[in-house]
Amino acid sequence: MFTSLILEMEGRIERDQCYKPMIEALLNHFPDESTRKTRRVSIPGAGLARLGWEVAFLGFETQCNEFSHYMLLPSYYVLNETKHVNQHTIYPFIHSLSNIVGSESLLRGISFPDILPSSLPPGSNFSMVAGDFEQLFGVKEHPEEDEAGKWDAVMTCFFIDTAKNIVNYLRVIHRILAPGGVWINCGPLLWHWENTDDISIEVSLEEVKALATQVGFEIKNEHTINTSYVGDEQSMLGYVYKAAFWTATRVER
Repeated sequence: MFTSLILEMEGRIERDQCYKPMIEALLNHFPDESTRKTRRVSIPGAGLARLGWEVAFLGFETQCNEFSHYMLLPSYYVLNETKHVNQHTIYPFIHSLSNIVGSESLLRGISFPDILPSSLPPGSNFSMVAGDFEQLFGVKEHPEEDEAGKWDAVMTCFFIDTAKNIVNYLRVIHRILAPGGVWINCGPLLWHWENTDDISIEVSLEEVKALATQVGFEIKNEHTINTSYVGDEQSMLGYVYKAAFWTATRVER
């Protein structure tokens, strides 16, 4: 949780590596600023909802979705109880003595957020819904509750590898996208359920893209983004993900 607070509410460098190209892809797909308020953007696995906040700030109707209470509780606190920039300070690095350069880096505080969450423009439509992505956006018994074809964009950042069955995620994303909509993805494949007692399916990147094509996506703008994720820039140890980035549109059949 502490590292997520740093990434989303203070860590501009890491955010720019992932969020910036995703937002640019969204703006490229919907270049007409006058229609943004009518464009609905879903962000599953939103964490503390910073990406969603940035998208809502640009004028899109934005709904974040998160399952983990470890994310939901701090996101509620930061988004609703913050009165000024850098109001809160935490000391997230004191719990580990490995790969520390010196006591100054070990004991340093991180202040957040670097924006005022309540500073969204008047009339902004920004929300967070709690629950499991597949259950919330899957097929509903009552048609009026179904989300099929109701979202103009789905943005998945470090999310698709949380699936127990990636095919289910792909099918849900495909069915909720409106005609002309776009799926924007950025992230690795650190399968969250691998080596656990839960039954899960782990596949390669090439297999994910092949499955997406079979489900009904046309994948474009593929490239790799080298990025750290919730890392400590002053540590002697760092990890770099070779995150897969793409945009994809529904193929109408």
